[in-house]
Amino acid sequence: MTNSDFILEMVNVSKTFPGVKALDQVNLSIRKGSIHALMGENGAGKSTLMKILYGLYTPDEGGDVFFNGQPFTPKAPIDAIRTGLAMVPQEISPSANLSVAANFFLGREIKKGILIDQAAMNEQTNKVLEELGIPMKVETLMQDVSVAKAQLLAIATAVSYEAKLIIMDEPTTALTESEVHQLYRIVKKVQERGIAIIYISHKLGEVFELSDEVSVIRDGQYIGTKKTTDITKEELINMMVGREMDEMFQREDVVIGETLLEVKHLSLPGKFEDINFTVRKGEIFGIAGLVGAGRSEVVEAIFGYKAAESGDIYLHGEKIDIRKPADAIQHRIGFVTEDRKLTGLMLNMSVTDNMIMPELLPYEKHHLISEELASDVANSMKDQLRIKTPTVDTIIGNLSGGNQQKVLIARWLLLEPEILILDEPTKGIDIGAKAEIYKLIVELARLGKAIIIVSSEMLELLSLSDRIMVMSEGREVGIIDREEATQEIILDMAAGGDVPSHDSTIQEETTSQCKTEGMTS
Repeated sequence: MTNSDFILEMVNVSKTFPGVKALDQVNLSIRKGSIHALMGENGAGKSTLMKILYGLYTPDEGGDVFFNGQPFTPKAPIDAIRTGLAMVPQEISPSANLSVAANFFLGREIKKGILIDQAAMNEQTNKVLEELGIPMKVETLMQDVSVAKAQLLAIATAVSYEAKLIIMDEPTTALTESEVHQLYRIVKKVQERGIAIIYISHKLGEVFELSDEVSVIRDGQYIGTKKTTDITKEELINMMVGREMDEMFQREDVVIGETLLEVKHLSLPGKFEDINFTVRKGEIFGIAGLVGAGRSEVVEAIFGYKAAESGDIYLHGEKIDIRKPADAIQHRIGFVTEDRKLTGLMLNMSVTDNMIMPELLPYEKHHLISEELASDVANSMKDQLRIKTPTVDTIIGNLSGGNQQKVLIARWLLLEPEILILDEPTKGIDIGAKAEIYKLIVELARLGKAIIIVSSEMLELLSLSDRIMVMSEGREVGIIDREEATQEIILDMAAGGDVPSHDSTIQEETTSQCKTEGMTS
């Protein structure tokens, strides 16, 4: 018997891959017209469960799926779509050379005889967009459409399928704050049409902002479902990771020593101007600012991706010249980029290959790369950083986001950097993986590395950083100590406000200092 209140019921669903039990008797029930958050760490089984629902995987025998009260066994996505289920993936891949309307009707074009009726497609696309309050010209080529609007178009397309349930997988990952609020408004409009939504997100704020109920999967098993109003963030994190938040966010004493890096009057016209700061041994130095403030451009210049046109960089008090990444690597500076998939990893290569890529000479034997030597080193880093992968020969594109990030960090640790730059180090990874990355960052600082972190997550900066430099419109507004930094002060500075009147920069003492930090989230 099924419950008429639910549009979807998945009962005791399991999925086994060779050597891996990805799902073990998982249950999920979605009420009609509700927004239901599906939470869990990367690798918990969320994607596998959704792929079964969308007809991409076949579940093991013994479980049942009911859609709108009827047994549901899709063999392919088209079966799911025809039944009333649609999916908006995390990464939208529109046909860039086609118009908005052509993408809207891609694969189901309206025809007049043997010819495509573009006028009719334009009219119907415009109608749906207007009903949802999405401002978009249907004749515009997708190559000229922002990521945010492409995401909204994908939602509108799902609505046009007359879907009764839409899966939204991490829809705000690449959006700015204002774009996120626009997406919230559209999601609510979709719900007002009686359409249920499975909302997958790592961002707890989104879940509490939007969802009616939340279900948690951990290690392939169903943990439970709660009304969002009946659970706290701390309780939800505990369900996801199996431990209290206080256990996850601990920061030990760190000794801060002499200055390693000094940046003086660094400028790149149109990007940033007159940037000055120092970073000390064992220090975690945060860089804050709104989107477009120039944060990433500054650290890219320090690493030589896009070299500054003026200004000086000093290492151990000596001026160095960095015009390209090879120069930075030679000076033992490492850099984990913001977009690990686009500029960090070779997704079709193995974990080992990605780790050893920057410097192959240590792995040569008789002028050839020794697979045994490379695998030994990769396995050592796998154990040291607790990277979850079946083997180091696994294709890295098959790993979760958090484990991919650990591989990137391992790559630079193999080069034994003195300075490690991390641009958005926890972007797109779950709360449990974040905690492990945080612990790793603090451990590197404890070992005497100088760490520079660029992050859009305010709590991340406040929790990790010893000092925070705030930028606004390409300029350095000021540098403040963690003891004096608050979210309100940093946001005010980032919006062009004044630096707090008291001197909040760390003085250049000759003796090292020790600080005890308490990390919260």
